[in-house]
Amino acid sequence: MKIGSIFENQDIEKRIAITPEIVKKYTSLGFEINLIENYGSHLGIKDDHYKDFGVNILKDEKEVLKSSDIIVQLGLLSDDKISIIKENQSLIGILNPYNNKEKLENLAKKKINLFSLELLPRITRAQSMDILSSQANLAGYKAVIESFANFKKAIPMMMTAAGTVPAAKVLVVGAGVAGLQAIATAKRMGAIVFATDVRMASKEQVESLGGKFLTVEGSENLETEGGYAKEASEDFKKKQEELLSETLKKIDIVICTALIPGKKAPLIIKENMFAKMQAGSVIYDLAAIQGGNTAFTEVDKIIEKNGVKIMGESNILNKLPISASNLYAKNVLNFVNNLFDKENKKININLEDEIIEKTLIK
Repeated sequence: MKIGSIFENQDIEKRIAITPEIVKKYTSLGFEINLIENYGSHLGIKDDHYKDFGVNILKDEKEVLKSSDIIVQLGLLSDDKISIIKENQSLIGILNPYNNKEKLENLAKKKINLFSLELLPRITRAQSMDILSSQANLAGYKAVIESFANFKKAIPMMMTAAGTVPAAKVLVVGAGVAGLQAIATAKRMGAIVFATDVRMASKEQVESLGGKFLTVEGSENLETEGGYAKEASEDFKKKQEELLSETLKKIDIVICTALIPGKKAPLIIKENMFAKMQAGSVIYDLAAIQGGNTAFTEVDKIIEKNGVKIMGESNILNKLPISASNLYAKNVLNFVNNLFDKENKKININLEDEIIEKTLIK
């Protein structure tokens, strides 16, 4: 069987789905690899590096798509490219079924096997395939680095002959994978870290990393069976708003990570809260692409309100494309390995397997 990949739109996506290190593992499973010419050149990976591992480098994207039984990408291909894919071929990637629902349903009717990896169930067996966790981990780390780079003061406490520089105070909103990595990174760099989340189970994790968990009085546990946050009640939102409003008075840097899968990001830092924040503070909003957690977030812009900088990018992982590609490629390999019938050398769409059943677009 053949597995292939072509360019993403590099204006918005610099990650790749197949790295040289992964090729050997695919070939050991019996796959032949087809890649487009200069596939990894923007990351400093030459075609010869792939050829050394036995990859077929092709000059025509159509040829790659037509000849591959499995196509692995980051996002959904453009209409002209996806029209090349035929019945019984498989496309694996982050297909964004919430925004591409109709398009994906039409493709599924053509008997194209579509697997969207953000739909993976949160079960132990799927952890090695969990693209949301691997990518969010890097995003949480990079958000801290970017916000610290835009903060005009030192981060750790420094005791000097001229006096003491106080440690920066960081608030992490949302203690999922990205938030926990943000807490760990900020703490390692010497900041005093606070965190808040609607899931009470996050308290222990936050505190294990050295952060202080801010609890809304009378909190309800807003966690789905799948481990994601769910929408809060109006009463909870009001109490959370009051707690945040008071906390923000003493905070230097805020990392926003609160997301609800398939919905607009919850508005957490409202317009009236900015008046209480210190001038020179920085907010990095990882939820920018889904509408943002602040009232003023704009994608790919640095906005300043009352002396507070608000940052948010459409794809922060474009700033860590090599690390992000390495992790993503391993996630995809593990998914393919689970999907592949090694004895008969074919794809086995076993709908009794929760991993396959949940990720398959029907």
